[in-house]
Amino acid sequence: MDQQDTQTYRGKLGTLGGHGPVVTQSSLSLAGKKFHFIGAGGIGMSGLAQLLIKHHAIITGSDQMHSDVVTALCRMGADIKIGHDGENLSPQTDAVVISAAITQDNPELKLARQRGYKVYKYAQMLGRLMDRYEGIAVSGTHGKSTASAWLIHCLKQAAIDPNFIIGAQINQLGSSFGVADSSYFVAEACEYDRSFLNLKPKIACILNIEQDHLDYYRDEDEIVEAFAQFALGTRTDGIVVANGRDTNVAKVIGRLGAERRCETFGLDQGCNFYADNIALNDGLYGFDVYHNGQLLGPAQISLPGRHNVLNALAVVAMAVNAGLDPAKVLELLPAFTGIDRRLMLKGRFDRPTAGQITVLDDYAHHPTEIRASLEAIRQRYRPKRIWCVFQPHQYSRTRFLLDDFAESFKLADITIVPEIYFVRDSQSAKEEVNAQMLVEKIRASQTQALFISSFDEICEYLKSNAAPGDLVVTMGAGDIWKVADEYISWLRRNC
Repeated sequence: MDQQDTQTYRGKLGTLGGHGPVVTQSSLSLAGKKFHFIGAGGIGMSGLAQLLIKHHAIITGSDQMHSDVVTALCRMGADIKIGHDGENLSPQTDAVVISAAITQDNPELKLARQRGYKVYKYAQMLGRLMDRYEGIAVSGTHGKSTASAWLIHCLKQAAIDPNFIIGAQINQLGSSFGVADSSYFVAEACEYDRSFLNLKPKIACILNIEQDHLDYYRDEDEIVEAFAQFALGTRTDGIVVANGRDTNVAKVIGRLGAERRCETFGLDQGCNFYADNIALNDGLYGFDVYHNGQLLGPAQISLPGRHNVLNALAVVAMAVNAGLDPAKVLELLPAFTGIDRRLMLKGRFDRPTAGQITVLDDYAHHPTEIRASLEAIRQRYRPKRIWCVFQPHQYSRTRFLLDDFAESFKLADITIVPEIYFVRDSQSAKEEVNAQMLVEKIRASQTQALFISSFDEICEYLKSNAAPGDLVVTMGAGDIWKVADEYISWLRRNC
């Protein structure tokens, strides 16, 4: 698309208001206000706290354990205590912000309620902040962090510096949050606890909808209904950007009627934004991008996996509707190289015998994500064998999706499963499923699998059995990355 065609195209398309008015620190009325963060060490919570600090709010808080995130907050001027105790709560507190993991019997929360302080869940505070901006909220069972970060990177490279908070560090930016002078605010929109209903964005994106968080939702229909409410919460002058070939997303689109403008993305011509002539070159995809039948131009991406073609289309659709030049967006797509713990290359190590051992780390913790990641690994790295060290995340998720999990590892040669990562689960949930049951299910699907309970034992097994030409990927939303780090330390000493 040449310059004249681009100008004509943009005239037809229109935008959601260009860069919009600049939001100043004073207009947010946060300066001098004292916010207490319970669970301040979480990625989202710490990002929100740091964003408020940048707006001259005073931040105190607590977390169960010390971490680099807590250290970073303290360096910025926050006062974060380790351990939860009522004494951490200052009488001068204006409001309290709690993470989703904080229970009602938390001593700081109980005292805050006794004193009558305003209490915000993380998502509520995020929503109040987004209300003051041109919000872009990215939702979906899978891909939220990647698509959000990709959009943020494109905006910044196009000289539009957005405010943002996402759930993972953007490697090229070295942060999971950012404060800027533009009117844009980009954030992930999480469906757990219906948190995303607190967000009223100008652009709402729905990447996909599947069964997940069944410890909270009754069934898939209830999940779809929540996404529909999220989409209907988009500002009346805004737009919903949605996956046009996802069955559950289609149900949401059907609910919008004439109330909200909607543009779809997908891999066929029935979508507003679509990819054609998709080709795999050295494990990475290239394709042509169309909008309403008009060729925008060729695109190349640097993230492996066919699922990232869809993520790229979502990014294009959001960026163009935010006012970016289509040709510029396509030019910027391949410059984005990913985020922390998403098919992250940790290292390649030459063994004394011929060949390399490659080590990756990945956040996949849902069957669909596992299949997509393993397929992408096969295409990109072409290893002799894939060793997948998978840590199940939550007993409830493992139980509800047990059969799907068992089928998802077929592209791995050997799957090693440690104990299930415990979070938000009840004691009864722990008694209904265990890691050994998952291993037996995987074996029943004719895939090799082992249960090795501890991380140290897993490392020892890899040291003795992984061979040149193999690829080891640690996978899961818990702390399984520690296995990759320990194994890499050994490889560095022994290669």
